[in-house]
Amino acid sequence: MRVATFNILHGRDLRRDVVDIDAFADCIRDIDADVLALQEVDVDQPRSGMADLTAVAGAAMGAVSQRFVAAISGTPGATWMAATGTTQPGTAAYGIALLSRFPVSSWQVIRLPHIRARFPMYLPGARKVLIVHEEPRAAVIARLETPEGSVTVANTHLSFVPGWNRTQLRRITRDLRLLPGPRVLVGDLNMTPTAVRRWSGMRALGGAATFPVDRPDRQLDHILTDDTGLRATAVDAPALPISDHRPLIVDVTRDG
Repeated sequence: MRVATFNILHGRDLRRDVVDIDAFADCIRDIDADVLALQEVDVDQPRSGMADLTAVAGAAMGAVSQRFVAAISGTPGATWMAATGTTQPGTAAYGIALLSRFPVSSWQVIRLPHIRARFPMYLPGARKVLIVHEEPRAAVIARLETPEGSVTVANTHLSFVPGWNRTQLRRITRDLRLLPGPRVLVGDLNMTPTAVRRWSGMRALGGAATFPVDRPDRQLDHILTDDTGLRATAVDAPALPISDHRPLIVDVTRDG
């Protein structure tokens, strides 16, 4: 079973500064995942040609089950509001998606705690203070019926604000423990492997530097489990022609 997580930057090719839907679909085919978690996913956004990127990815990988969960309704960086789960079709949205080649017996969505007020944040690299309006965050959870048995998989994209992402991670892992195992948590967690291990209590199924795409020097994207019976047989983080992240791809088997 191949599991992958990919922050797609709404399908943007940074070298050409365009969103190429065909190139995006080609990248999804190249990843060839059975279970695919995507972050920074657009629906009906002008910047991505009004495409439904979840539908594009689903067709490219041959998904039989998929779910897009909007974190915001509106346009990132412009006018938006927190998504409630009742957005009407045709409304611009941005969020996360989980896709599977295996049937899904149940879906669940968690709306994570977020900072509602604008706040100042110091950016060491830029040596300036930025006023941040932090986006809401969510997690989508599926119970998959796979050849390896039933598996609970959660996908999320956590805050980049130090400390706040830790709070969100602890909320997800707390809720995940209430669901049947084996459990797998994937996504862009905006945290180092050491911090993720400390605050989630889960272990990595595979690790590799995933950011920035050209010369990755840190791992922000993770595939974790709390089940001792799951293990990785291969790990990859290839450079692809879209996004500022590399995907993290892990081939997973279940002992026994």
